[in-house]
Amino acid sequence: MRLCLALIVLLVAAPGHAASASALEAQKIEYLISAIESLHNAQFIRNGLAYDSKSAAEHLRSKLRIAGSRVTTADDFIRLCASASSVSGTPYQIRFDDGRTVTSEAYLRQKLEAFSPKQ
Repeated sequence: MRLCLALIVLLVAAPGHAASASALEAQKIEYLISAIESLHNAQFIRNGLAYDSKSAAEHLRSKLRIAGSRVTTADDFIRLCASASSVSGTPYQIRFDDGRTVTSEAYLRQKLEAFSPKQ
């Protein structure tokens, strides 16, 4: 049920995206955004400033809406929306509460490999 609600929100919030991405790709993209959003004790570093997981997820959803039909796959989403600032080109980073830092691209690619569609 939660997944259906998330897909409906994604499809309503991003009409240009909804028309261009398959349901499976939209599910993968929402899974990736949710993976960021669930990192409650981590910081999302964008252009040198730290943001909480909720703000990071909102930013990624906004970039997804702006990207529109250019994003048709989860790979497109990672590459075009979730890896680096479109303003500065600086890679996004995730700093975990243990001090470890990874690029958002590396984190999301790992998550994408682990993705298993809900039946």
